Parts: sequence; structure tokens; C-alpha cells
Amino acid sequence: MAADSPREVGERIAARRRARRLTQVQLANAARVSYATVRAVERGARQPSDDVLEALAAALGIDAARLRIGYRGTERRVHAALPELSAVLAGYEIPQGPPTAGPGELAAAVKTAADWRLGAQYGRIASVIPGVLADAIRYVHTEPAAEQPDAARMLASAARTGDAIAYKYGAHDLSARLIDLMRWAADRSADPLVTASAAYVRTELFFSARAHAVGLAALEQAIDAAPAPTSRLKAAARGALHMRAAVIAGRAENVAAADTHLDHARALAALVGREGTYLGTSFGPDSVRIHEVSLAVSLGPRHVERALQAAGQWKPPGSLPAERRSGYYIELARAQDWAGLPGDAFESLKVARAAAPQHTREHPWAREVAAGLRRHYRADAELLTHFAQWIGAV
Repeated sequence: MAADSPREVGERIAARRRARRLTQVQLANAARVSYATVRAVERGARQPSDDVLEALAAALGIDAARLRIGYRGTERRVHAALPELSAVLAGYEIPQGPPTAGPGELAAAVKTAADWRLGAQYGRIASVIPGVLADAIRYVHTEPAAEQPDAARMLASAARTGDAIAYKYGAHDLSARLIDLMRWAADRSADPLVTASAAYVRTELFFSARAHAVGLAALEQAIDAAPAPTSRLKAAARGALHMRAAVIAGRAENVAAADTHLDHARALAALVGREGTYLGTSFGPDSVRIHEVSLAVSLGPRHVERALQAAGQWKPPGSLPAERRSGYYIELARAQDWAGLPGDAFESLKVARAAAPQHTREHPWAREVAAGLRRHYRADAELLTHFAQWIGAV
């Protein structure tokens, strides 16, 4: 098919790069591929692999399907990785020999995968996480006692990254097992901050089961056990738990608890002072503002004005992780749809897609809003149909 030829793909990449006012060297650096690769791909001299295509698409801020027509590589790679992750988890408590990578190499691989998680690069995660997780498990079992805390922290991070693709692609049983592994690693680390991070991620189980009241109770226990906010890192860990508690309290229809937790999160964000990623979770004033909207949406359509008021004319800064920005616009789109603002809702979905296409495509609320808009909103009908087809709403 001509549209899928290396020449056509290369021309699209070059056009997008020029529109972003990037040189080939800048694109190569942003995508973490070689300059020679970018040059060859743009000339049509080679067809980019799935990994290279997704890396270039991420650096250009678009979905890989816009560069190669009909591209479904992300879904294929994630679904191929899930059984491999399941096999790795089958006996994680049983020693299975030394890791294949040294500590420094493994630490770098875990960090890179965690960065991809924050950037919603699920296809890239899928290509490496089974091997990274297997090595992190072996590392915990083989390192001497003095190195155990660091090894366990590394394992907790790797398990969280694996959970990102399991949870978002609907493999909730596998997600639960990965969270169990994260909690096991947190216990071995003897680090209360890693335990707090595991409690934050564990909330996914309660969201999936719609067990919101018990999820709130679990988070409140974790908050009580978390270290006092005597440093920026400790304040961020506690603040993230309060943010999460506010949202799940909203879904439990406990407005008083939700507001209390959001107030605590706001105060801790002021103490932290600046937005940042702490223990793998974004926290700071911008994240708290995003959660104000998230809380209002969690409370349901009767609180739509609260959601729109919290959003106002504010936009999340581009420095925030892509997944968090995308999530904000998806939730804002839901509120705008409830408020009878279909044009605004569609614009928010498009911004979410531009921020993190893989995250937006797999988000059930984005799919739900897109399907509803396509049925009832007549303006932009052709664009909406294309969007709905892309997201799988038709």
C-alpha cells in the first residue's frame, strides 16, 4: 500500500518535524535515536521499526498512526508483553539466578522505563519491561543484605511500570499481581516512602472493583503510616496520598472527606513549593489543581459547575508528564459533555490526544465521550467520526 511505503512515512515525519521547527539532530535527541536513523527514515531509505516509529511520534507529540496509516503496533506489543509479564511473576519469591545486567545498567533501564510510563509510551514499555522486571527480581534475590534496600526500590519501580500497561489495557488480574509484587518489594526495602508509593498505586484495585469506601479507608491508613512531612520528598509522598484519597472519596460520594483530603494536598503542595516527580508520582500545585477537576468529575454530573469552575481558563503546563496532562483534558471533556458543551468537549479530547495518544486511546472515559459526541453532535461530524474510529468508539 503506497501510503505505508518508507518514502511516504519519511515524508510525513519530515513534514511534522519541520512544522515543529526541529532539526533532524534535535528530533534524534528528543526521540533517543541516532541522527543517522532519522536521516535515513526521512529519505525513505529505511522503514522505521515499531520502536523507532513510536519514539519519533512521541518526540513530535503525535500518535504513531498519523505517521504510518493503520498502525496498531502499540496494541500488538502490549498484548504480546502481558503473558510474558505473567510468566515473570509466576514465582517472583523464588530465587532464579543472577540478573543478566549489572546494577548500573539495570538502574538505567528501570529509570528509562519509568520515564516512558510518565510519558504514556506504552509500546516502548512493553518492548522491555518483561526482561527488566525479571532482572530486577533476580537482583533482589542475589544482592547482599547491605544492597537489599536499593534493589527492592528498583524492583518496586519496575513493577509499577509493568502495572501501567496491565492496568490501562484492562488486564486487571495481572495488574493486581504486579501491585502485590510492588508491595512485597516495598516491605523488603524497609522504606516507608516506597510503602506510601505502593499504597498510592494500590488504589487502582479499588477503582477497578468500585470498592471506593474501602479504598478510602486503605488510603487513610497509608496516610497515617506515612512519614511526617519534614522534607520535600516526604511532603510530596503524603500529599500524593491525599490527592488520591480526595478522588476516591468523591467516587464514594463522601464530599466532606474529599474536600478535607484536597485541602491537605493543597497545603502540602504549598510546602513542597514546586511541581516535580517524587517517587514516580507527579506532585505539586499543578497536580493538585488537576485533582480539583478530577474530584469534581468523580462526584458526578450534579457537580459539573464545580468541575468547570476549577478548570477555569487554566491549562496544565507542558512540563507536566504527558499522562497527567492527558488525564486532565479527558476529565475536563467529560465535564464539558455533561454541561452541554460538545464543541469544547471535542477540543479537550483532541488536546488529550496530542498530549498522550496512547493514554487517550485506552481511556474508557475518552471513548465514552467520543461515542456520545459522534451520536449527538452534528458539527465537525467527519472529524468526530475519524476520532471515534481511532479511539475504538465505533
